[in-house]
Amino acid sequence: MSEEGFFPNIYRRFLERRNEGHGHDFEEVPIISEVPPTVTFKEKLRWWSFDRWKRRQKIRAERDRRLQEILHP
Repeated sequence: MSEEGFFPNIYRRFLERRNEGHGHDFEEVPIISEVPPTVTFKEKLRWWSFDRWKRRQKIRAERDRRLQEILHP
């Protein structure tokens, strides 16, 4: 074992100061006034729909488009 002991100095300082930090309060819910995005279709969805693959394709395309808007504004 080295002269620093089990933990190097940076870890020892972190452990000494770990209760001093004040981070985000995760119990605090942000207020959002924006409606979540939806994808609309011409026909109503039925359990026996044969165009499920088209619907999934449209949903993926919309998701990718919104992701590109976020990444490249």
